[in-house]
Amino acid sequence: MDLNSEIKLVGNAQQGCIDSFGILYERYYKAMNAIALAILTDKELAEDAAQEAFAIACKDIGNLKNKDKFAPWLAGICRNVSRQMLKTNKIKLNSSIVECISSQKDEHSQKQAAIKNALGNLKDSERELINLRYYDNLPYERIASVLHISTQAVHGRLIRTKRKIAKHLKRNGVTGDDYE
Repeated sequence: MDLNSEIKLVGNAQQGCIDSFGILYERYYKAMNAIALAILTDKELAEDAAQEAFAIACKDIGNLKNKDKFAPWLAGICRNVSRQMLKTNKIKLNSSIVECISSQKDEHSQKQAAIKNALGNLKDSERELINLRYYDNLPYERIASVLHISTQAVHGRLIRTKRKIAKHLKRNGVTGDDYE
């Protein structure tokens, strides 16, 4: 993605061009959905939060001073919307999902529960990173743009986060052969 073309799209969107905003929407919807999912842990609510974030961004895009900061600005809006939805809906992060899966008897479900529990123990920013990379399959460059960090930082944070997950799984009796 060319930064100059993105700056032009943002500028056009600020001038009221809905088609330009539509292109930005298409580029960043998956990433915003991943960010919301990391906070809300509910697919439908995450989709609602991403939609709401874009609605707010569409209304407030004229207030964005640095056109090259659109992605991190939008990500901040999405995080705020998701956190507000979390408070409003009083969702308990991962606990109900883990309890539901843990109550199932088969071995595969127990492994899934352990993995969900490991993800539930991550910070929101770590879950965002995992969702962006592994659930939405975004390349490092796009993740770096959304989170406003370098691709090297994305790489390093992913390594640390994966090690944290692996350590949690090992402590809970799930071996590397079980989740590879």
